[in-house]
Amino acid sequence: MSLITEIRQRKAILRHTKIIATLGPATDSEEVMSDLMDAGVDLVRLNFSHGTHEEHAWRVKTLRKLSKEKNYEVGVLGDLQGAKIRIGTFQDKKIHLNVGDQFCIDTNLTIDDGDQHKVGTTYKGLADDVGAGDTLLVDDGIIVLGVVDVVDGKINCDVIMGGELSSNKGINRQGGGLSAPALTDKDREDIKHAVEFDVDYIAISFPRDAEDIKLAKQLFLDAGGKAGIIAKIERVESLESIDGILDACDAIMIGRGDLGVEIGDAEVPGVQKSLIDLAHDKNRIAITATQMMESMTYSPIPTRAEVSDVANAVLDGTDAVMLSGETAVGKYPVKAVKAMNRTCLASERRVLKKVSDQRTSTKFERVDEAIAMSAMYTANRLDVTAIAALTESGSTALWMSRVNSAIPIYALTRHEKTLRLVTLYKGVYPARFDVLGRTHAEVNKEAIGVLQRCGVVQENDLVIITKGDLMGDAGGTSALKIVRVGHLIDPQ
Repeated sequence: MSLITEIRQRKAILRHTKIIATLGPATDSEEVMSDLMDAGVDLVRLNFSHGTHEEHAWRVKTLRKLSKEKNYEVGVLGDLQGAKIRIGTFQDKKIHLNVGDQFCIDTNLTIDDGDQHKVGTTYKGLADDVGAGDTLLVDDGIIVLGVVDVVDGKINCDVIMGGELSSNKGINRQGGGLSAPALTDKDREDIKHAVEFDVDYIAISFPRDAEDIKLAKQLFLDAGGKAGIIAKIERVESLESIDGILDACDAIMIGRGDLGVEIGDAEVPGVQKSLIDLAHDKNRIAITATQMMESMTYSPIPTRAEVSDVANAVLDGTDAVMLSGETAVGKYPVKAVKAMNRTCLASERRVLKKVSDQRTSTKFERVDEAIAMSAMYTANRLDVTAIAALTESGSTALWMSRVNSAIPIYALTRHEKTLRLVTLYKGVYPARFDVLGRTHAEVNKEAIGVLQRCGVVQENDLVIITKGDLMGDAGGTSALKIVRVGHLIDPQ
């Protein structure tokens, strides 16, 4: 009997939208991490902007230990800090700026010599990127500075919107246009550690174009790693280069915080919908992130607005939703995941369909893609209960997941990496299954057995099985078989 990954059955309802939770000080115990898994986490995020490599190593080790004990796969996403431009530190930790004050961002100033009138910056090229008339947004736009002039590396500003300003806050130029490189020396070092942690996905922060994604991918490969590449869409430049970025990556993460600062908060919802659609058109995964349930950092329940935000992302078709500070440093990390889980489930009841007309006119370039789409077309019109996709790389399951459907897809594979990769695929559930050394008839019978042990099919249910004639070959899916549970399975 093969080992299988236990799939959570929330009252016999499978959640299709995946949940990503960021690990941090609030989750640094086996008990909390175990509770997060039980609450519904599909992937965890390591935020390399915070914490030490030793702390992240412990988190991955503990997660993998619990995953093995629970027979429940959880993916790991390593999120690079990127070239987020920040002000330096203040000698008095923080200052207060009033409207009309004059304030200088001095690129020549040492990073820790800020005071009431001036502050340094982490990006020494900032003075070359801005000029008189530009607007700088500090601390996600809470502080607004109008650039008066730039002289010898000093960016002299008038305070348009004031308030309390503490050290190390981010800076954006309204409308974008800052030319800081996407990958810093810290990112290059973090990539090496991400390879050591065997992360399943690596997220690239603040990419400008496809070349930034390709560079990060090559650095990861050169370090001996293998992972899905996620492009974080946080800059105006990313939107302008979105087609090339989508071609170069495996998934996008819609970072609505910095993106909203650059394009304006009112533009974010429409852009979010467009990005999700564009990603799906190119068989890419879309993750919606930032402040989804921000109030749960301090409150045991989300606001109704936050619930609506998560629900609308699901209705838009997002593949995954992400929690950041809510789980990393919040008081109620497990409750935040539970709130996200129940919101996704409720929203999916309104959006998932048994019959979908998606991609019915698509011209396929590969046989395995054609089999995947044929399976979804058939499943949606034949009252099929579940799909068993025997896969090496996970590609067949990914293509299937691009079709909006309420039918669960089980990715049956012998590869540990593939099991963890598919945790990000919408409506796809990993199951450990080794096809080697078995006849086609044995494979069919055991694949049905996997679904029965997962509790998703019963006697007389229809199941679709996809597989290759040469079992064990990547990209070799070439056959689709319809099986009725409990009936004799043809050895063909």
